[in-house]
Amino acid sequence: MKKITLLLLIFLVLSCNKKVIELPEINHSDIAEIQDVSAAYLFYNETQPDSVELNRKNLISTTNWLVNVDKRLTLKQAIPHIKFLQEKKANGAHKNENAKNYFTCHDTSRNNLGFLEFTNLEYTEGGIFSNYENYSKVSDLRSLKNQISINFNSSNIARILNMESDSASQKIVKSELINRLKQIDSSKNRIYLVFNSSLLFQDYISFKELISKADIKNAKISNKESIYN
Repeated sequence: MKKITLLLLIFLVLSCNKKVIELPEINHSDIAEIQDVSAAYLFYNETQPDSVELNRKNLISTTNWLVNVDKRLTLKQAIPHIKFLQEKKANGAHKNENAKNYFTCHDTSRNNLGFLEFTNLEYTEGGIFSNYENYSKVSDLRSLKNQISINFNSSNIARILNMESDSASQKIVKSELINRLKQIDSSKNRIYLVFNSSLLFQDYISFKELISKADIKNAKISNKESIYN
């Protein structure tokens, strides 16, 4: 069994073969320890055509996967590689149904490693409506009632859109997001998350942490997340 310990966290970065990853920071993670792991690394490397370099040599398909993404990468750079890793695990010859996938972060409350699970997330491409599974078949917009899209288009701004009527878009600053999420926490609502591809991975993790802090109990948050240009 392998165990992640404080020894991996040195000067707030994770090192691998003399290369350095600057981990995204979160204020607190509920998951502080994972056993039976193997790791992949997405390095920020300006010498590469897309400034990202993937190291996945030591991945074992039956273990929990820790995906270490440099916080300086944009979603446009990082998500294709993350999707590749998801597909590799899903299509592996040897499977462990209990094995999960996690993003590795720096938990500032403990000054240690923290982890965010993304096992069941499915990343799609497109705009505001692309996460609505049957949208191409919908002729009556009333079918979009109670479908809410949250569009994260900058590091400090989100827009909450009632998909039944795009005129209902509401601009929300980051500090107001938790309270607004609690207001729309209704069993009638289905929430879709949409992210601008130019956002840094640090921005993405910060927004995901806020959504987690809102402690949504009634509304359904879709496991499909859209990344748009």
